[in-house]
Order: sequence, then structure tokens, then C-alpha cells
Amino acid sequence: MLTIYDILRRPIITEKSHFQMAKLHQYVFEVAEEANKDMVKKAVEELFNVRVLRVNIVNVPAKRTRRARSRRWVVRNPGYKKAIVTLAPEDRIPLLEGVE
Repeated sequence: MLTIYDILRRPIITEKSHFQMAKLHQYVFEVAEEANKDMVKKAVEELFNVRVLRVNIVNVPAKRTRRARSRRWVVRNPGYKKAIVTLAPEDRIPLLEGVE
């Protein structure tokens, strides 16, 4: 059984996710493989005391590359599951937004 602290692994901070935070009120998290939309919504609402409108989940595939000599496939970055959480317009998570 996963607790709310096991569901959210880490926030994903990139240029695209920063744009989504500022303009669309969406926050991106890496989540546990067993997590579903209801579990993610409950975890974000309890941890950050915000109201979640929608949760989208994406399975990000592993990045593979070939070795030069043997031409075998090697996994460079493992795959993971990420959740894009849309908050109500009046809510925000200041911990993830950086310096203002």
C-alpha cells in the first residue's frame, strides 16, 4: 500500500513545466509506477493544501542508444511515470515556483 509520501517522487522542473506553472496552473511530478489519477489527486491536495481540477498521467519511455562497436541496444535513461496536475486558478505551490 502506497502512502501519499510514496506516490509523489519528485517535481520535474524544465522550461516547459515552468511555462505550464506560470500560464496554465499545471505542475509536473514524477510519480510511482503503481499510482493512478485518484491517488495523485489525493496526495497533492493533502500535501500542498490546494484544490486539484484535473490530473493527466503519461508513461515516459526509456531512452535507448546503440553502442558503437557491438551495435547493441543500451538503456541510457530508465522510463518513468509522470503526472501533470492542473490546479484551480487561485491556488499555487510556491515551493516549486522558485524565486519571485
